[in-house]
Amino acid sequence: MDFRQLRFARAMEFAIQEINNRTDLLPGITLGYQIHDSCAAVAMSVKVAFQFANGIEPFFNDTDSCSKSAAAAVPAVVGESNSPPSISMTRILGLFGIPQVSYYATCACLSDKRQYPAFLRTVPSDHYQAAALAKMVKYFGWTWIGAVRSDTDYGNYGMASFLKAAQEEGICVEYSEVFYRTDPRSKLERVANVIRRSTARVIVAFLASGEARVLLEELTRQPPPHIQWIGSDAWITHPEFLRFNMCAGAIGFGVPRSVIPGLREFLLDLSPAQALKSPLLTEFWESSFSCSLKGSSEGARKCNGSEDIRALQNPYTDTSQLRITNMVYKATYAIAHAIHGVICNDTQCDKSAKFTPWQSGGKCGLDAVGHQFGGPQGRPQCNTMLHQALVCTQYTISDSLSTKQCPIHSQSRIGEWLFQPCRLKKRLFLLDETNQSQFHSFYCPLCH
Repeated sequence: MDFRQLRFARAMEFAIQEINNRTDLLPGITLGYQIHDSCAAVAMSVKVAFQFANGIEPFFNDTDSCSKSAAAAVPAVVGESNSPPSISMTRILGLFGIPQVSYYATCACLSDKRQYPAFLRTVPSDHYQAAALAKMVKYFGWTWIGAVRSDTDYGNYGMASFLKAAQEEGICVEYSEVFYRTDPRSKLERVANVIRRSTARVIVAFLASGEARVLLEELTRQPPPHIQWIGSDAWITHPEFLRFNMCAGAIGFGVPRSVIPGLREFLLDLSPAQALKSPLLTEFWESSFSCSLKGSSEGARKCNGSEDIRALQNPYTDTSQLRITNMVYKATYAIAHAIHGVICNDTQCDKSAKFTPWQSGGKCGLDAVGHQFGGPQGRPQCNTMLHQALVCTQYTISDSLSTKQCPIHSQSRIGEWLFQPCRLKKRLFLLDETNQSQFHSFYCPLCH
């Protein structure tokens, strides 16, 4: 089980709980939800999309009243995490006019409203990330680089944008390799050998986390000379990659950190009895504590109630860097505000109002303006022209410190990239120890 993805799902639950307890947002209306596990697979995502559209019984439901109501159609979908499944889902959901708000699908292709009219997101398009990566590579004078990408829409579109921007910056690319995590081992070995034998010591890796994992594991078998990794957002801030020593000093762009008051307590407020109500939470509990809640798993001890969820240290309980989690939170609030705008006035909502899912999508159509959606303290900035909102994009630049001599494995913010076409402003800002604009080393000083 991917504990990080479970945290994303429960962040949506938390946002819905907040919304249902508010008196100024959808007063008198109770939002329900369904949670389906796409297993990060396109085929499963297509199945899930049809389930949403057809109203089949949900995989996990915590609001029985909504599932029993014939009028409780799905007005919008939050998800998916990755671009390829999101593309497949929105092609289906769009036929039914069901808006899809993704919190992590960044493929620039999804900005094409002719193909994906029902797709919205709270994260910036890779078009901006690719431009920022090229600027950063040029900033450090790295004009001879290698490139590797996932063989998916995310990797192919992202790398194409980067290579175009790199060419404009005068950056030369020694090689550009592509693979997918399920490719034959021989192909992965070939890509790894290209990296080992190349003269470029700086690599731009536009990889999904699955491809990044298998590539780094393959390179670990026979480590190449030191490489300066430039990572895309899908893996550069993922805590799993801190275990690879060769990633020490890797840099890339990530969604800014955030704080969601109350979320940590919500995540930890989980008992064995509550976990048993959901197959997802049951799997989480049993995986985390190596015990069986139902006492039926072969070879596993039965959970006895002594398990302490507060003592766990895994991605589910780690709320120190709420990046994508915050995008889930904002996506949920964006949908709630859109529904509010359709069926409510300033003081009350029409509970008998009938509206189509497309109305909720058209009420607040924004592409890649994650930080503009309002949470408990504010309403989102909506664009009633639908989908054509100007994009003010901000990334933080993350530095991964992970070597044997460094006291802790961590990620630190070292600067930001700010792109504001609405103000005709671009800025690449790097920080050093004194908070100045020149940052020359991305390595832990204890290790060099």
